[in-house]
Amino acid sequence: MTPLRIAVIIGSTREGRAGDRVARWFVDQAERHDDLSVTVVDLTEYDFPSSYPAQPTASIRAFVREVGRADAFVVVTPEYNHSFPAPLKQAIDYAYDEWQAKPVGFVSYGCRSTGLHAVDQLRTVFTALHAMTVRDVVGIDLLAGEPTPHCTDELRRDTRALLDQLRWWGLALRDGRAARPYAS
Repeated sequence: MTPLRIAVIIGSTREGRAGDRVARWFVDQAERHDDLSVTVVDLTEYDFPSSYPAQPTASIRAFVREVGRADAFVVVTPEYNHSFPAPLKQAIDYAYDEWQAKPVGFVSYGCRSTGLHAVDQLRTVFTALHAMTVRDVVGIDLLAGEPTPHCTDELRRDTRALLDQLRWWGLALRDGRAARPYAS
């Protein structure tokens, strides 16, 4: 069977962000599964324009291609002021059909809230794009420290649940898209 292609999207572009380290930790967990092929999509590597252009730029086209190639997504997002970062919303909006009928999971982080306010808002955005968000979330309280290879049992359980749900939905929806085009 062809491995499920998961794009792990790092949603923060702030200098000094924790997102790259949180994503690296999650990717290390996901890569332990032979049936998953994981790609990191770091928004800092794209030179997106400051306003939505009339024609897509090379960076926008490259991002949309990465989204189109993936069977499933994990969005690594911080919570800033009870929401997710503006550059993440901008990037999400550059693709449309590429998100459809694909599952999205979340690894969120923040102080005390574990980023769940950001996830709630992202669920609404992805529902509007006809994506399927999985139930379980990996939420990280940065006040307790960043995750390490020797993370807590709870983080390991949450990660396993997220990957199991993403795998199930990813395979089911990949088969569904292959059998018949998604109609929105």
